[in-house]
Amino acid sequence: MTDGDRRGGSREFWDGRTVMVTGGSGFLGSHLVEDLRSRSSEVEVFVPRSDEYDLRDRDAIDRAFEDSGSDTVIHLAATVGGIGANRDNPGTYFYENAIMGIELIEAARQSGVETFTAIGTICSYPKHTEVPFSEEDLYEGYPEETNAPYGIAKKALLTQLQAYRDQYGFTGIYLMPVNLYGPRDDFDLETSHVIPAIVRKCVEARERGADSITAWGTGEPTREFLYVKDAAEGILDATERYDGSEPVNLGSGMEIPIRALVELIADLTGFEGEIEWDTSKPDGQPRRRLDTSRAKECFDWEASTPFEQGLRETIEWYEANRERIVGTEA
Repeated sequence: MTDGDRRGGSREFWDGRTVMVTGGSGFLGSHLVEDLRSRSSEVEVFVPRSDEYDLRDRDAIDRAFEDSGSDTVIHLAATVGGIGANRDNPGTYFYENAIMGIELIEAARQSGVETFTAIGTICSYPKHTEVPFSEEDLYEGYPEETNAPYGIAKKALLTQLQAYRDQYGFTGIYLMPVNLYGPRDDFDLETSHVIPAIVRKCVEARERGADSITAWGTGEPTREFLYVKDAAEGILDATERYDGSEPVNLGSGMEIPIRALVELIADLTGFEGEIEWDTSKPDGQPRRRLDTSRAKECFDWEASTPFEQGLRETIEWYEANRERIVGTEA
């Protein structure tokens, strides 16, 4: 199936719908909203802004449904960050992610929403899950400690959707994207994940003529990464074609050691200095790679962007927008 076929075949589903996209102005959300609007000129997209609709507040959520008349919800909004941010804010990450999802799902049910898509996290998987991670392994142990409050809060939404499907016939699906990267990512070193953090460090070190950069941990863990535009497509494809209670992984199927990742980013950014590893910092989960066969079987989706191509586009976007990003932080 070509992209043109996919887009053409999806128009009928979206025409006439009003879709609430929480987090729609964020990293993933901005790409998803663009993709959604390209699928139909007759879809209404409602993005509740946090300064007007605080999704931790049930009254604000009810007002969002009243103001928009949404019949479809794609819940992307989350309080997220890298290992350091998770370690420093476990209570915040648990409460805000749990309360947003729980209240939003209940309000959607009461408002008569037809389709609800919740975005979970692979941080919900047990720390020592056998690779590749299969959806059946989700409850086989406790998550990696630094991510556990966030992961457990998001996993609770899966249980809620399954319970609501059983009791109320509520149509809700739950997707778990692997680590995302791409243009418009968060490049703030206090909150960013590994790819944008290393991109920024390498670019700034190259421009300063620095001899080295510092990376967290040992470099030994492995990770899988999914290009943000592929993730947006997968979420919309699932919303159109999947109606099941079981969670679904979204990933690329590619696994790379953090050490090799940092070396590749250094090469692509033109940074020629040394990479120093701060082993006092945590590594996080030892390995991550997903079994993505369920997504292919259930709604004919698989990632298509080669990893190095995605990295190049991410670096190009950062270099083109760096002045604006740094200025905003200041």
